[in-house]
Amino acid sequence: MRVSVITVCFNSVETIRETIESVLSQEYFNIEYIIIDGGSSDGTLDIIQEYREKISKVITEPDKGIYDAMNKGIDLATGDVIGFLNADDVYANEKVLKKISHAHKNKSIHACYADLVYVDNNNEIIRKYNSGRFRPDLITWGWMPAHPTLYVKRCVFELYGKFKTNYKIASDFEFVARVFGRHGISAIYIPEVWIKMRLGGVSTKNIKSNWILSKEIVKACKENDIPTNIIKVLFKYPLKLLEYRVN
Repeated sequence: MRVSVITVCFNSVETIRETIESVLSQEYFNIEYIIIDGGSSDGTLDIIQEYREKISKVITEPDKGIYDAMNKGIDLATGDVIGFLNADDVYANEKVLKKISHAHKNKSIHACYADLVYVDNNNEIIRKYNSGRFRPDLITWGWMPAHPTLYVKRCVFELYGKFKTNYKIASDFEFVARVFGRHGISAIYIPEVWIKMRLGGVSTKNIKSNWILSKEIVKACKENDIPTNIIKVLFKYPLKLLEYRVN
């Protein structure tokens, strides 16, 4: 089973090497590794070039945002299973892709997902995201599994579409609402940490970002016939403490 891993990056010179080496160090070898660069000018491309012979496909050109870049990666992917490892992220260990492949041998499932830890610049764990608390009926509150841990069969994108580029922050949530909430794909949760993510992503920066995210969550639910409202989504934030665990 081939697993396509897509890295989207732009001016990521400080982190891209660690991300690439995280993929190349995986014990699973049937990997199609794709890098979509938005036209970096800070040395990112020089680092990518060092590993070029071990990377399946590299595209470097301006894009219309992160979701447009992710869609370019999906269009290039030929793997049975597709997932993303962005330039601020690394795998938690060398066995992650092997476990993803094993999970997808179950022909009755369309996706798998696991837990994620947020780390600071010193690689110290700040908090953990427990995807095991996710259920499709919680989408109405704005809940989703940790998207960087979500690996789906390519047919899911072919049947239900890619990421919508008219969202600034929440296109990954809209995708989850569409495939889990509207179309009811089957998935399996693996109770392990698969991804280490650095704090400071586009959806975790500040109060303004959280407000935009909340409004887009409401929009995504309505587009997929999932009843919700802004009060319900905002109420998620104090409840979100339940989503994180310390050990």
